[in-house]
Amino acid sequence: MEELAALAGGFAVAVTPYNIALMVLGIVLGVVIGVLPGLGGANGVAILLPLTFSMEPTSAIIMLTSIYWGALFGGAITAILFNIPGEPWSVATTFDGHPMAQKGKADEALVGAFTSSFVGAIFAVALITFLAPAVAKFALKFGPAEFFAVQFLTFASFIGMGRGSPAKTIASMCLGFALACVGLDGVTGSLRMTFGHEELLNGFKFLVAVIGLFGIGEILTSMEDGLKFSGADAKLKMDAVIRTWRQLPKMTGTFIRSCIVGCWMGITPGGATPASFMGYGLAKRFSKNGKNFGKGELEGVVAPETAAHAAGTAAMLPMLTLGIPGSPTAAVLLGGLLIWGLQPGPLLFVEQKDFVWGLIASMYMGNVVGLVIVLTCVPLFAAILRVPFSIIAPAIVVVCAIGAFTVNNAMFDVWMMLVFGVLGYLFTKLGYPLPPLVLALVLGDQAESSFRQAMLISQGDVTVFWSNWLCGAIMTLGVVMAFWPIVSGVIAKFRGPDRVAKVA
Repeated sequence: MEELAALAGGFAVAVTPYNIALMVLGIVLGVVIGVLPGLGGANGVAILLPLTFSMEPTSAIIMLTSIYWGALFGGAITAILFNIPGEPWSVATTFDGHPMAQKGKADEALVGAFTSSFVGAIFAVALITFLAPAVAKFALKFGPAEFFAVQFLTFASFIGMGRGSPAKTIASMCLGFALACVGLDGVTGSLRMTFGHEELLNGFKFLVAVIGLFGIGEILTSMEDGLKFSGADAKLKMDAVIRTWRQLPKMTGTFIRSCIVGCWMGITPGGATPASFMGYGLAKRFSKNGKNFGKGELEGVVAPETAAHAAGTAAMLPMLTLGIPGSPTAAVLLGGLLIWGLQPGPLLFVEQKDFVWGLIASMYMGNVVGLVIVLTCVPLFAAILRVPFSIIAPAIVVVCAIGAFTVNNAMFDVWMMLVFGVLGYLFTKLGYPLPPLVLALVLGDQAESSFRQAMLISQGDVTVFWSNWLCGAIMTLGVVMAFWPIVSGVIAKFRGPDRVAKVA
């Protein structure tokens, strides 16, 4: 095939000692960036972008994308070990990753996260390799109505697929929507709920909220249980990789679902964060062990990590073929291409063939090298848990505060981090789920903007969401998911109590 021949040429361009050295350096830097809450892959790439201006474009893009792959891998480390998401898309990883670490299975959780991240990325790179033109045309069909339909489906999935109280899920989500409304109205430019505070003009920063809700909230909960002066059970089990890999073939369905969801959300572009939530929700609904999700289930780590990595990688496709970035990091890389004198779009595959296929080849290599590096360090990462929590807790608070401060270089964000920490603690004590709040906070303003733009285009006609087969199918599925608890309850009532479990 023509694509394979071009890919072989790309490997010839990418596989040089200099490029491989840059790849290793970029992945190591990316892991460090992913571990630090508040920095993020996009910020890390943006900070280091000026260092590449003097490089040859292919070498420069290989280093920058390697930083991105490293950040994708690194975000799971603190999420699993300390319940602190290093990246926004690692929030869903905390749901089962941290409980596994508390049970002494940190090494298994880390191996599962790294391996599933690799699988999702390789699937997305293969998609880029063979389906770039067709998939790019599909992405052009998405307008405001289609974007809102995808976002609505994401929200509805939490209501329909959740196994907790739908009322508490909706209440948590509504609070997230309210918090997302704070700041400038994206459509009219008017101020909303700032109460005279200039710091709230841009609303609540997602990373500040996540660091507080999960990081500080977890520490407050641990303080209530009593600070232990003994380390957690985190033995250096050198066979963790093989032992975990033996369990992964049983999760083939989860891998496939998460890969498809991730690629779809990366191309459209929905983003890695909602992809991770959707991947987790689907796995929880369809898994045989769904009732154990949230208690330390390996499949609950595999699903979001696969989806997030697939989405983060697939976001490169519309950037290369259409010049439309599918993620914040892709937007930074787009700026780099323009600075290097390259114009993303269909002609890039013709005029700069060596560059494009060298980049695609480096995606394969970068993820392989990244997997080897992080798997080699699993015993080291897991050993961190051997440090007594009473000693490491203050260090976690300091890291959280630094992460919150670096978002805007403002002490206001540090105080808001503490407020969100108390809120997370209260939610945990009262049995309200945090994921719906976080999801609404990160996607609420985007969903509102998409909805209002669709209404303006259609002059207030709600049927715009069923104006074509694509949007209509997504929206209908979302409506079904939103009302599924009621529908399943009615069906169960008619079928009798003996079949309630089967319906649910």
